[in-house]
Order: sequence, then C-alpha cells, then structure tokens
Amino acid sequence: MDLFFGIILGLFVLVVLVVLHELGHAIVARRNGVVVEEFGIGFPPRAWGKKLKNGILFSLNWLPLGGFVKLQGEHDNAKKKGDYGAATFWQKTKIMFAGVVVNWLVAVVIFTGLALVGLPKIIPNQFSVASDTTTITKPVEIGQVVADYPAAQAGLQSGDQINSINGVAIDSTDTLIAVTKENRGKTVGVLYEREGKESSTVVSLRDTESGVFGATLGQQASIRATWSAPIVGVVTTAQFTWVTFEGLGHLIGDLFSGLFLQLSPNEASRQQGSANLEEASNSVAGPVGILGTIFPAAGQGGIESILFLAGIISLTLAVMNTLPIPALDGGSWFLMALFKVMKKPLTKEKEETIKGIGFMVLMGLVILVTIGDVAKLFK
Repeated sequence: MDLFFGIILGLFVLVVLVVLHELGHAIVARRNGVVVEEFGIGFPPRAWGKKLKNGILFSLNWLPLGGFVKLQGEHDNAKKKGDYGAATFWQKTKIMFAGVVVNWLVAVVIFTGLALVGLPKIIPNQFSVASDTTTITKPVEIGQVVADYPAAQAGLQSGDQINSINGVAIDSTDTLIAVTKENRGKTVGVLYEREGKESSTVVSLRDTESGVFGATLGQQASIRATWSAPIVGVVTTAQFTWVTFEGLGHLIGDLFSGLFLQLSPNEASRQQGSANLEEASNSVAGPVGILGTIFPAAGQGGIESILFLAGIISLTLAVMNTLPIPALDGGSWFLMALFKVMKKPLTKEKEETIKGIGFMVLMGLVILVTIGDVAKLFK
C-alpha cells in the first residue's frame, strides 16, 4: 500500500473511532439531562458548522485528528440546570465512561464480523469454540530480507509467499527452516508468489549454523466460526484488553526501572537500565508509527487486516481512557472522585490547572514518541 494512502486511511479510521467515542458521551449526556452544545469532527479552527433541530451545533474542523463533544457547564462545580457539573456523581460516571463502552462495543462488533470470515490468531490460547471453529493457515511469508544474504541476493522481497523449496511444499515456518538447514551450502529452487503471481528463483544457501536463508518469516493463522462468532467477538475483546493492560504494565515497569537503574553507580545496572529504556521505546508507536507504517502494512493484507487493526485501536482507546491520566476520561473521573472522597470542592481553577498540566505532559509524551517514530522510519 502506498505510504500516503496508508496515512489517509489511518487518519480516517482514527477519526471514525474517536467520533464514535465522543458520540457515546453525547448520547448518554442528553439521556441524563445534560445539554450538548457542540459535536465536532476534527479539532478547531472550525471549517463549517450548522445548528441542528435538537439545538446541537454540528461542526467540521480543520485538524483531522479525532473529534469532540462540548457539554454545557463542563466544570465539576457548575450548577445550572442542564450543566454537566449539576449532574449526580453516578450520572457523571456514566457520561464519562460512555465513550469507553462504545469503543469496546465497536471492537466486539469488528471481531465478531471477522470471526465469520477469519479472525487473526495472534496470542496463545486465543479463544474459540472448538466445535464451531475452522483454523485457516496462510502460506509462509517473508517479513524482512537481510541485505547481502541469500534471500535478498535471489531477489526475494518482503511479502513474498514461499510455496516450495527444492520441490518440498512449505506448509509452515518450521518446514522452511528444516529444509534450508538440510540444504546448507547448496543452491535450491524456490517457488514463490508475489501479488498473486507465482514465480521461481534459485537461492544459494549459506553453509552456516544461522542466517542460512537470510530473512524473517511469518505465517498468519486465523479462526473462522459461525453461530459462536458473537461469543468469540466478546471473549476476544476481553482477552486483547487484558493483554493491552499487561503490555502497558510492562511498558511502565521498563520505563521506571530503566530510569532508576540509569542513576546507579554500577556499570552493569546502567547498561540494564539502557536496555530497559530501549525496550520501552521499541514497544511504543505514536501517530506516525501507526499511520505511516502499521496501516500501510495492514493494507497489504486487505480489508480484513485493516478492520482487525481498527478493532485493536478501538479497544486501545477504551483502555487508555480508563487510566487515571489527567485530560483523559479516566483521569477526569479519578479527579472528580478524589475530591468527592476528600469532601472538598473541585473549583474551576483547580480543575483547569490539573487538567492543563496533565494535557501538557500527555502532549510532551506524544511529541517524544513521534520523534522516535520518525527516527525509526529513517532507520
């Protein structure tokens, strides 16, 4: 997929998911007596706006990075009729987490639909109903070729599907590795498929213990269901959500342990700290990483891969908005709940200050991650 088209597609999917998230806030707010003043797609400056019959200003804005909903009296201490601040604690909780619920529901719908045609199997013990499951295994595919190694010298490229080597059908990555090791130092014939066209080439394998072929390999397995597809969609969303929380836990652990070890006078500890920080950096992808590399790669796998990635991003948005990060839904709720427990008023000034600091820290992290994404692209 062309890089530019991949970025446009990624932006479109991201905007749709964020708009659905904000729509959840708007619907639940209106159902709980809170006035919705504006529903916007993109972020200001405003390009176009129209007042709807229900009194909501619908706007299209120039920055295509998501969307927003503006409620009347958004500060916690606002008390006029129709103000968000005048709602009860339970009503505010429902409004705050409505977007999270919508994102999870979107993920469930996407994974349910994919289960009917082929849901990628990406984690061990991924859920399926054994009596209603067909496992589909795609051909072995080259991930990346190593420059000046046999696969690259033979003209093989990333995305090529390996059908056979020396007449031996390649049905798994283990088979390919076994066949190439058996023929170390020999020249073998390779039958491969690229963009739907089958071709052949010869590869002079290295006579070494490792790097015989010179390429990373992948093989995508997927599961297909019928009546159990909705169950698979729900449970898979729960599994992926848990894995996402685990990944965030490891990321935070690597980050803080890396920073702590960097301060150690011991050289071995500092080296371990550097390794932990590098691991944390490699685990994070920001807007450039998602839109510039991940979506073009997903596009090569067709609409199913794009939908699968959209489902993953949707549940990731849900997870991130449950965390107590200021400027996000979870942080706003945590702040409101904290002041309620302390039985202290959350004034407009305090709320704006805390959320402002949180937003600046969040944007700082986004900028750092984006710089890292750009560096990875140039590498």
